[in-house]
Amino acid sequence: MGLSEVKFIWEIDQINTNFDLMIGQLGKIEANLDRGMIDSTYVLNSPVPILIVICGPTATGKSGLAMALAEILPGVILSADSRQVYRQFDIGTAKPSQADRQRVPHFLIDLCDPRETLTLADYQQQAQAIITQLHAARTLPLLVGGTGLYIRAITRGLQIPRVAPQPQLRRQLAALGQPWCYTLLQQVDATAAAKIHPNDTVRTLRALEVFYLSGKPISQQQGEQPPPYPILQIGLDCPDTAALERRIAQRTAEMLAAGFVREVEQLCQTYGADLPLLNTLGYQEIKRYLQGELSLAAAEAEIVLHTRQFAKQQRTWFRADPTIEWFDADAPDLVAQVRQRIEEFIACPTPIKG
Repeated sequence: MGLSEVKFIWEIDQINTNFDLMIGQLGKIEANLDRGMIDSTYVLNSPVPILIVICGPTATGKSGLAMALAEILPGVILSADSRQVYRQFDIGTAKPSQADRQRVPHFLIDLCDPRETLTLADYQQQAQAIITQLHAARTLPLLVGGTGLYIRAITRGLQIPRVAPQPQLRRQLAALGQPWCYTLLQQVDATAAAKIHPNDTVRTLRALEVFYLSGKPISQQQGEQPPPYPILQIGLDCPDTAALERRIAQRTAEMLAAGFVREVEQLCQTYGADLPLLNTLGYQEIKRYLQGELSLAAAEAEIVLHTRQFAKQQRTWFRADPTIEWFDADAPDLVAQVRQRIEEFIACPTPIKG
């Protein structure tokens, strides 16, 4: 089967770019401005627009710190969590409560139905538009979360092909076999192929998908275009690994006490147990409990274990970024420390360094 035949068997479906969701978020900002949720109280006393990022491994207290800072500085919060964008996935994603959202305006939460897909490009487009709106209102945005790629898409201005994942095309390509797909990629985008391992199925399929749907090699559509405003990145971590493990265990217990099992049960009833999001951290373990494969205690233990492993991956990702300034999540004066650093940055902001 040749390139033209692969193209022919693929019928292009509509690509959901979620423009309606972006418009909804911008309308939310305007409504908040109108009813005083973002008023003179939130006006930033800075010579130039800036962005504050609060990042780091899960369970290090990023949301709590952001809430405290947003009320003190003040500012508003933009979520950088790849699961909090989905409605009804609340307890297992540690989504801010309605009370917290009343205290401080939050954005980029509850954007999608769980059956939809919000791509990295979609998230970036909406986040950039909201930051622009907030800057125009002289309001301080706090980008908060642990999804490293979401944060990098904003802080580095990643140039992302505007091509949504197409499962049918991927299945058709995968059926050809990885060796054949990699050979195809070498023909249509030798530059990308040179950067992708011959056995890397995921990146090979993505590169081919982008080429077939856009008509341009993915290597010509990638790169970075950092934003013009200064960015301060605050990282939270627990130098004592045992302390982070205790935080993870405590948060897991609190999630269960808050009704996590019932949340997963309702999601399974509403969308079916095969919903992809139900195979993510926390949800998959509780689903196995509901299916009789694990006891509740075993499910809780697995959530703790898998969350610790996830936190380790997040730490590796964020520690590779030299622009992040790190703070001890267990420091008794953490809020005061970070507030002082932010106020210094506001007084004399500097662009992020590559």
